[in-house]
Amino acid sequence: MVIDFNKPSSLIHEIQLEQFGNWNLFKFSNSLQLRMEELLEKKKADQITPDEMAELEAIGKFDRIFTHINAMLAAQYAN
Repeated sequence: MVIDFNKPSSLIHEIQLEQFGNWNLFKFSNSLQLRMEELLEKKKADQITPDEMAELEAIGKFDRIFTHINAMLAAQYAN
């Protein structure tokens, strides 16, 4: 997977909508989730390259954005 850090929209196809009960929430595709886990393991083992670290940080930003959006959706569903 190649992430264009100057074009975050390059990851848009890696974002999916999944139904959880009556809720629809955003989540990463399986390939993006696996890539994030692989990079986290490399970081833990202190074997991550600077490019991989930048990739992990970019994925992490998307993770925080979608966590926030999902929390907003959950709050709306709760009302």
